[in-house]
Amino acid sequence: MKKFNFRKVLDGLTAASPVGSSSGGSGSGAGGSVHPGGTAGAAGTPREEIQETLTSDYFQICKTVRHGFPYLPTALAFDPVQKILAIGTRTGAIRILGRPGVDCYCQHESGAAVLQLQFLINEGALVSACADDALHLWNLRQKRPAILHSLKFNRERITYCHLPFQSKWLYVGTERGNTHIVNIESFILSGYVIMWNKAIELSTKTHPGPVVHLSDSPRDEGKLLIGYENGTIVFWDLRSKRADLRAYYDEAIHSVAWHHEGKQFMCSHSDGSLTLWNLKSPNRPFQTTIPHGKVQRDGKKPESCKPILKVEYKTCKNSEPFVIFSGGLSYDKPCRRPSLTIMHGKAITVLEMDHPIVDFLTLCETPYPNEFQEPYAVVVLLEKDLIVVDLTQSNFPIFENPYPIDIHESPVTCTEYFADCPPDLIPVLYSVGAKHKKQGYSNKEWPISGGAWNLGAQTYPEIIITGHADGSVKFWDASAITLQMLYKLKTSKVFEKQKVGEGKATAEIVEEDPFAVQMMYWCPESRIFCVAGVSAYVIVYRFSKHEVNTEIASLEVRLQCEVEDIITPEPETNPPFPDASSQLPSLKSLSGSTNTVACEGTMKDSIPCLSVKARPVRMPPGYQADLVIQLVWVDGEPPQQITSLAVNSAYGLVAFGNCNGLAVVDFMQKTVLLSMGTLDLYGSSDPYQRQPRSPRKSRQFAAGLTELSDSPVSLELERCKSPTSDHVNGHCTSPTSQSCSSGKRLSSADVSRANRRGPGRPPFRKAQSAACMEISLPVTTEENRENSFSRSRSSSVSSIDRDSKEAITALYFMESFARKNDSAVSSCLWVGTGLGMVIILSLNLPASDDLRQSEPVMVSPSGTVLTLKGAVLTFACLDCMGTLTHQPYEVWRDPHSADDGDKTRKRKLVMHSPSSSQDMGDHQFAVICSEKQAKVFSLPSQTCLYVHNITETSFLLRADVVTLCNSVCLACFCANGHIMTLSLPSLRPLLDINYLPVTDMRIARTFCFTNEGQALYLSSPTEIQRLTYSQEMCDNLQDMLGDLFTPVETPEAQNRGFLKGLFGGSGQAFDREELFGEATAGKASRSLAQHIPGSGGIEGVRGAAGGVIGDLTRARIALDERGQKLGELDERTASMMASAEAFSKHAHEVMLKYKDKKWYQF
Repeated sequence: MKKFNFRKVLDGLTAASPVGSSSGGSGSGAGGSVHPGGTAGAAGTPREEIQETLTSDYFQICKTVRHGFPYLPTALAFDPVQKILAIGTRTGAIRILGRPGVDCYCQHESGAAVLQLQFLINEGALVSACADDALHLWNLRQKRPAILHSLKFNRERITYCHLPFQSKWLYVGTERGNTHIVNIESFILSGYVIMWNKAIELSTKTHPGPVVHLSDSPRDEGKLLIGYENGTIVFWDLRSKRADLRAYYDEAIHSVAWHHEGKQFMCSHSDGSLTLWNLKSPNRPFQTTIPHGKVQRDGKKPESCKPILKVEYKTCKNSEPFVIFSGGLSYDKPCRRPSLTIMHGKAITVLEMDHPIVDFLTLCETPYPNEFQEPYAVVVLLEKDLIVVDLTQSNFPIFENPYPIDIHESPVTCTEYFADCPPDLIPVLYSVGAKHKKQGYSNKEWPISGGAWNLGAQTYPEIIITGHADGSVKFWDASAITLQMLYKLKTSKVFEKQKVGEGKATAEIVEEDPFAVQMMYWCPESRIFCVAGVSAYVIVYRFSKHEVNTEIASLEVRLQCEVEDIITPEPETNPPFPDASSQLPSLKSLSGSTNTVACEGTMKDSIPCLSVKARPVRMPPGYQADLVIQLVWVDGEPPQQITSLAVNSAYGLVAFGNCNGLAVVDFMQKTVLLSMGTLDLYGSSDPYQRQPRSPRKSRQFAAGLTELSDSPVSLELERCKSPTSDHVNGHCTSPTSQSCSSGKRLSSADVSRANRRGPGRPPFRKAQSAACMEISLPVTTEENRENSFSRSRSSSVSSIDRDSKEAITALYFMESFARKNDSAVSSCLWVGTGLGMVIILSLNLPASDDLRQSEPVMVSPSGTVLTLKGAVLTFACLDCMGTLTHQPYEVWRDPHSADDGDKTRKRKLVMHSPSSSQDMGDHQFAVICSEKQAKVFSLPSQTCLYVHNITETSFLLRADVVTLCNSVCLACFCANGHIMTLSLPSLRPLLDINYLPVTDMRIARTFCFTNEGQALYLSSPTEIQRLTYSQEMCDNLQDMLGDLFTPVETPEAQNRGFLKGLFGGSGQAFDREELFGEATAGKASRSLAQHIPGSGGIEGVRGAAGGVIGDLTRARIALDERGQKLGELDERTASMMASAEAFSKHAHEVMLKYKDKKWYQF
């Protein structure tokens, strides 16, 4: 059936067509539609047809949640009533963790390292002490904690803090040895100060050193224990303002711990010893032990060990006390791993850790320091891990950690993010991943269980994939701003293990981590997964629920630039492209390069970097390797690393490219369809017009290939040697060089002439990650900008530097119009290069699915070449209504299912997205974005409808076409830190915010956008930061985040009994307010510390919500807090009434007992 669009015909007659050749007459296409003349003109006025719904009001940027292990941790705190954990870091960050889903990140603006954290137990607040000598009070009664008060010390350095339970006075020890007292409510310094020279004896001639410990006596809150670094211990009476006792030890003190009765305390020292002191005899410790010291034969003191950095002394009602400490190992075992020692009675257990111990805390049943502690777990903070040990079982098993803190188990090398993916994927991946769970964990519930969290409104499925340096790939469930590992795939298992001494072959392309994952491509609908490794290989995986034992199919591809057999020095025939062979220092003249290959015939040739396992391999359910494709050595030179990757399950093809050229492989028939140099892909449409001309006029680039360091922290740039002017004309692809004729099927050996790589050349990196930042990089002097295709050197150090080799930087399979005035769409592969060229390759697939396994697939250049400025980053296709066209895909079916009879022959293909019309309309829009600009072309006329120059002074690192609010836009991340969105197809700027300065290559390598306004990047080597650029999600974020504080009643103190309360402790109540308040202690010196009011409380809500929503949120929080305070008041009133009744009853009983007795009968 033929159909005409009269409106478009009229538009075509009235509008001036930008492309003259597109105004031909109507022709009938195979799809049953007629394309009238003037299609380009009609497409040239799409605003009348396509109503773009997205405006700038739809966009706003804010961080949502941070996952992973806190980078460079320094401090640890736990609220035993709320059951939440806080971790401080060297970068000034605080992570607060509760039950799974309750995970909050906050940051000190100063960026100063966190020295210590102290919870106001069950008050919904946290005090942090930082290395810039500032104290901060954080409000945790809101979903995004904020600072209520800050106190900056000017003349003293903070070394230790202590906040007694249910007290509002914070003790602060300093480097000078003084102890100050801060009111937590007002954050004002009290006039009460314990000066170091008053605390020590007058006869002492030396300074005691910084305060390393402060704690009040469990028996008497009016007594403060002060530990000084040099071994001095002072027991200070706060009421009388004098020292009750002093103790001295000749080794430095690292920590102090009380026995709950308040009569004894234990100290850990720098010589690996533990000393136990009794308040009644402070002259010397009544017990000294060196737990890991060797006992000398002659009865002398055991030899000293490494310092015990921290000790905790916890009592049990029905068993011996626990003494737990870190460090203290013997010096004669230098290779021993960091350890935590648990002493319980006579049993000593040493738990070896994988990383150094930063801090640890013992979790106890009671928050009261004067009761039996009853420890049940130990939280151990390591430099790169967090573990919790179960103390209730004799073998001390660890709890299974529910947080995603093992993201960095192997360094992350690349990331991909998929929002709104098929809903059945997450349970399927979890089912195959759950079978690999480790055994031997504690059977108890995870003890850090505070806070509250619910799913929220937005619960579409999200999956994050991380690739790692050891070749592993992890799939994570990222739905509803949480993160949980689903499945882990080890790509290195397809290769033989390298024996010691056999690493030289790989060493020339990558020194370490030969299996590192460099790029990933995933089709969620077909479940095809593809990985490109750093050692120049590609692995295609299929998903199966069944275990299989099979051999791994492998192919080898020889990918290099096409070079003429005879190189003549005559300048007239020299084309304008320099050859990589010019990098060889041994090459004296161009005419001698033909002999170079011959005399070096003994070099490695046609050998891959790694060996694929030849024997049958057992593959468990999950992703199973279907095909391994390896690039091989060519004449002694290792293969260049892969820079682009694309797979299409409907076509059964995988394409990948590097700086030498492009390879297309049929993974269904396991054959190589195409393997050729980039220049030959142009066919007869070579845009560079390689006519003979003078070598001085040749296209000359500064060959500064920018190599990215894999270092997660620093940016290292390794520059290649620039070709000398004598060698610039060495490339020998003549204007008549062979092009791939239509329908010609190429094997990997078709392109096998020598291409030389300099021995010092670094391997190539991924295109968009290779686009390094502009940090005053040196510019080579060899620059020639005469060619119209030259890119501005001054404005960018591009991802693919101006080198003779034109790298393949982007690939995209789609149903498209391959040539001008095509009447119907056909299967195409769009190829983008580092020089801004877009080449369309036609794919001729067998007509019926029955022939797909037997008939060859033809790949041929279509002759269509489009140009942009800068390396091409991404492609997308919109239908005639402006809707994003999904790539064709094959619906997943299990390749190893039992009822597989006819299914191998019947593939269910989805060629167009459901949202678009069945016949795709009579034209479509191609969206192409490079690192400098974006263009929208109308097809088949190939008219450039819109162009937007995104940046002149920088370059894009990442660009993705994404869906948002049932519409589509182009999201870009620039090296100067800007995040931008552009409307489609008109490329109107919708958002441009200077959000994230690219401080290192880790951000550039891992930043990615996805649908529904979400994005992520690796903010540190151990953490993933997620953010949103959607206004709707910013508005709803408060509802999605977990609550850190939940109303919990503080447990009651144990009844100590009438006589024990009367005679066992201090006879008088201790009123801190009376002692430290301004009326008694006076005001502190103004110059000592400066009070800074914070922006916390309800003010902090403004950042997360605005307008009416913000007002409602503030009102709701205020009501919640008011109701909470009223509830607490009721509870306290009821508690006081119960206590009064009990006291009255007890007094009445005593009165009755002694009523009739005389005084001498008592």
